[in-house]
Amino acid sequence: MGAKAERLVYECDGCGYRAPKAIGKCPMCNVFGAVRARSPAVVEGLGPVPISEVPLGAGQRDRTGIGELDRALGGGLVPGGVILLAGDPGIGKSTLLLSALDRLAQLPGQRPVLYVSGEESLQQIRLRGERLQTLSPELHLLADTDVDSALRHANRLEPRVLAIDSIQTMHLKSVDSACGSVAQVREVGQKLTSWAKATGTPLILVGHVTKDGSIAGPRVLEHLVDTVLYFEGDRSHAYRVLRAHKNRFGSTNEIGVFEMKSEGLVEVPNPSALFLAERPRESSGSAVVATMNGSRPLLVEVQALVAGGSCGGSPRRAAIGVDASRVALLTAVLEKKQGIVLSDQDIYVSVAGGAVLQEPAGDLSIAAALLSSFRDQRIEPGTLILGEIGLAGEVRAVGQIDQRLAEAAQLGFTRCVLPAGNQRRLRSPPLAVHGVSTLGEAMEVLFA
Repeated sequence: MGAKAERLVYECDGCGYRAPKAIGKCPMCNVFGAVRARSPAVVEGLGPVPISEVPLGAGQRDRTGIGELDRALGGGLVPGGVILLAGDPGIGKSTLLLSALDRLAQLPGQRPVLYVSGEESLQQIRLRGERLQTLSPELHLLADTDVDSALRHANRLEPRVLAIDSIQTMHLKSVDSACGSVAQVREVGQKLTSWAKATGTPLILVGHVTKDGSIAGPRVLEHLVDTVLYFEGDRSHAYRVLRAHKNRFGSTNEIGVFEMKSEGLVEVPNPSALFLAERPRESSGSAVVATMNGSRPLLVEVQALVAGGSCGGSPRRAAIGVDASRVALLTAVLEKKQGIVLSDQDIYVSVAGGAVLQEPAGDLSIAAALLSSFRDQRIEPGTLILGEIGLAGEVRAVGQIDQRLAEAAQLGFTRCVLPAGNQRRLRSPPLAVHGVSTLGEAMEVLFA
């Protein structure tokens, strides 16, 4: 027997009225175009649905045309997916959003894109569009802070994507609270998310962050959405990093890198060159490691400063871009296995350029940078250092070694100190490799 035809339900977006067939005007709330077809699996009140009868979607993602944004999203926008784009004021969220919406509006299919702004006037957005050259006729603008009004326009327009900038400026008249309050943000987020799931329309929400860097509003907002993207960077610098902190449809390890220019945000195709651009080649305390961000190898510089502690006081320890407890563990291994006394030293470790080193593959580079600073002896500039360090001082193998070495060779590195376990599995490495089994062997190779 053939598969059963899917039984559609027609429901009003505004009042919830259900009709047995498609109608143009809702008889309850008198809104045109609000009664739309729904799958039985997404309409409340229809009861449980067998998993074998749940209709499968096409699974087609809409690519924004901005490679670095698509990478952070896991490949593009998912139908019905809700994305929260957060970052400090002035970091470039609206600029990135406008560029992405313009590219989406140019996709084939003659479907418009709706950009609802509660912070800027239409003239202000147009001026930014003139500067960014984002003037697609299918990009529609709406200046409104009323969620119900915005959704009525969205139901009539049936956009490819709906963007709200920002959720803290939107309000529901039924909620007796000020815009941006916990109650308003929670209820607005729930209503917008429900609309996106019911209509299968991708929804992008722009959110502000507080002084401590967390998203303003209730934590439930982060649980409601499918993807949380943080736009990071210092407004005094040109570079921005887009990082996924939550992604139901992709990896949270991917990052996108942009440079802010006069014509807007420009993708950085080779972030490794960016993070190593100002690396001091003749100074001690500097080591380079290749870390994996999802499918992308990224070369970053680990810097360490070991200085004599103050007399009578506890030595200071600080770590930026790397786990402080990991630095403490590696310091203890250096003392126990290599006899290097660091307990009375001030220790500072930082990953240059605002990058973050989270995987254990960076252990050996951190230890090498610490010893380089302690001895005031530089590491050869063309050296890549990879390896996880165990408590016994052994150097353990790391994954995806071929991609890491290929990225290093492309940037002009000539040799790599890596675990012996990785060296045995290499066929034709693109640069000279030195396999080591212990921390002591690695230090001999690096500082002989």
